[in-house]
Amino acid sequence: MFKNTFIENKIKPKFNPCEIIDKELVYYFSKFINPFDSETKILDTSTLFNIESLVPPVKNIVNLRKINTISSINKLFETINKKLPDDGVFIGCVETYNERRTRIFHAAPKLFSGIAYFYDFIVHRVFPKIKFTRSLYKYIFFDSNKALSFTEAFGRLFSCGFEVINSSVINNVLYFICRKVREPFYDEEPTTGILYKMKRLGKGGKTIVVYKIRTMNPFAEYLQGFVFKMNKLKEGGKFQNDFRITSWGRFLRKYWLDELPMLVNLLKGDLKLVGVRPLSKHYFDLYSQELKELRLKFKPGLLPPFYADIPKTFEEIMKSEKEYLEAYRKNPIKTDFKYFFKILRNIILNKARSS
Repeated sequence: MFKNTFIENKIKPKFNPCEIIDKELVYYFSKFINPFDSETKILDTSTLFNIESLVPPVKNIVNLRKINTISSINKLFETINKKLPDDGVFIGCVETYNERRTRIFHAAPKLFSGIAYFYDFIVHRVFPKIKFTRSLYKYIFFDSNKALSFTEAFGRLFSCGFEVINSSVINNVLYFICRKVREPFYDEEPTTGILYKMKRLGKGGKTIVVYKIRTMNPFAEYLQGFVFKMNKLKEGGKFQNDFRITSWGRFLRKYWLDELPMLVNLLKGDLKLVGVRPLSKHYFDLYSQELKELRLKFKPGLLPPFYADIPKTFEEIMKSEKEYLEAYRKNPIKTDFKYFFKILRNIILNKARSS
């Protein structure tokens, strides 16, 4: 579909993107940028050098190379962010799990398509995520054919200072339109492994690291605001239609298996057995000012009052937590004993589950 080419920085006024780009793509891009503008730089590259070599002025950057083939995806995104002005547009593409599955099942004979997909899943999806096989994968495949989820691709963009404003599948490839909204986070410890380290607010507003087994796709934590904006909250205070959760993640949550590593936090003293859940900064900001101040006076817990009261709405969750905290302030030991046995009863008899 594309020529493997790099368009020179000084684009001639009569340059026609249709010469190297599918006309359907030109039409789609034209809804958000002017592809014919000399300040729109169109590339097909996986190297940082070609991005760094762009000579100002640069208003928009289009990269036709799928990010699956890029070794250091975030480094490339960070370099693009540095080149763009505020509100500058970056257009890129990715082959997500859905598109990858479609390609494999269409390319392989029907009898072998399932085997081919299983091989691709293990080698290109699992190996790059496990610490012990990551180096081997990079050595054999040069880290250039990774299987990426929709969530990971968008999470990486948000972590690097972009906001996704549109996306569309064209020719079995997902194209995304995003704009620069801030500087990248430059996270030195991205959450891609099986053990998920979550930054949460503890007593006094101190940031604590809470451990869980990963139930979401990598970089999902950067999409909290995006998911809330798109889907709001459902019954029970969780995000509505949270696409970030994997299929095996739902199974782990159903039986509380994802929360076993939090026992480490209990032993370290970051959490107590019964108490309000430690929250992310984004979720914490949804609370009323009064409850925020009350929450920060006490250590969070492993078993929250949520499973004692089973509230349905976000307002009911806040009421449940406020009642617990006020009771705990007056009589800590009695309150925790009361809530512990109530929570235990709901888990055993009423089958309350981790959401």
